[in-house]
Amino acid sequence: MLSKEQKIEELLTRGVAEVIDRERLKARLLSSETLRIKLGIDPTSPHIHLGRAVALRKLRDFQDLGHTVVFIVGDFTGVIGDTSDKDSERPMLAKQMIEENMRSYTEQAGKIIDLDKAEVHYNSTWLEKLGYAEIGEQADVFSLAEFIARDNIRRRLDTGKRVSLREVLYPLMQGFDSVATNADVELGGTDQRFNLLAGRSLQKKHGQPEQAVLTMNLIPGTDGRKMSSSWGNTITLTDVPNEMFGKVMSIPDELIMDYFVHCTRVPMTEIATYAEDIITGANPRDVKVRLAKEIVTLYHGADEAQKAETYFIETFSKKQIPTDILSIKVDDGIKISDVITANGLATSKADARRKMSQGGVEIAGEKITNENALIEKRFADQVMKVGKKDFVRIVF
Repeated sequence: MLSKEQKIEELLTRGVAEVIDRERLKARLLSSETLRIKLGIDPTSPHIHLGRAVALRKLRDFQDLGHTVVFIVGDFTGVIGDTSDKDSERPMLAKQMIEENMRSYTEQAGKIIDLDKAEVHYNSTWLEKLGYAEIGEQADVFSLAEFIARDNIRRRLDTGKRVSLREVLYPLMQGFDSVATNADVELGGTDQRFNLLAGRSLQKKHGQPEQAVLTMNLIPGTDGRKMSSSWGNTITLTDVPNEMFGKVMSIPDELIMDYFVHCTRVPMTEIATYAEDIITGANPRDVKVRLAKEIVTLYHGADEAQKAETYFIETFSKKQIPTDILSIKVDDGIKISDVITANGLATSKADARRKMSQGGVEIAGEKITNENALIEKRFADQVMKVGKKDFVRIVF
């Protein structure tokens, strides 16, 4: 059983890249003071993935210690677009798209934080009300030199890429979120550092105490690159158990410990044992199964995690086709890529075509690589396999 001080120390270190104003924050956490801990997420895609869940899980850690968590859905900032992690200009998104994307955001966040004890806000509530006078005052706090000193902005300017004035305004908006919610602490990824510090600057201007900042490590996706919805290498909180389990099993072995640290709350001492086991000759696959089961349990429960493990072993280890696969009704002559997309076996039509061209689609054991291939009568009652883990039976 960890003491309060040990819990706080783990809170400030596990998955954390940097703590700004650390000593003051630690002293406040050790006191009986209740702090306001803020995290904002822009709904630029419909699904929250494990990379974004790293900060959400840290938010829950603060909540478990009795602090007030403030979850902000960036319905206004999502339209404007954050350029923090981009090497090219991020286009503005249609408001309608943002509204569609955020339909289940609080429900997804509720898989991690206790919504009954949390504050949930939409930042259009205060940002839409700001006029030129207020924006001008806020902009006066920052210099252009500070903005263009950021690595990704400097690279874009050096290579002649466009940087819009809209992008310059984004940190002001995120920073004002901290003023509007009177945040004591803000969480965000390492790529958010400039925006998080903007919150401190604007709070100081508005006569508020400056928030402490925790920057969280960014975890790679299933292909080893940064987890990103645009790259399709995500594991999302809405993935069904079998899909979630299979995706975790597909990550490179060298990411196993990172995922244990950032995506679970398995004790660090236990994680150290797993790392030692691998070093001394244990099969990384066995440890990865433990990881996959832990992650699926967090979002779907222990029973579903056990079923997902059994499904994975029977399907991939024993090379069996599952007996309980879903049957889908199709029409003769429809594009196979459209069937794949319509039934959630690919994230988009482009993703479906990619899977086909790369040999990832089979019907009755026959690889279908032609992106324009159509459903034929001979496929009736046959099993279609998409990728390594998805099976459906075709019926007319």
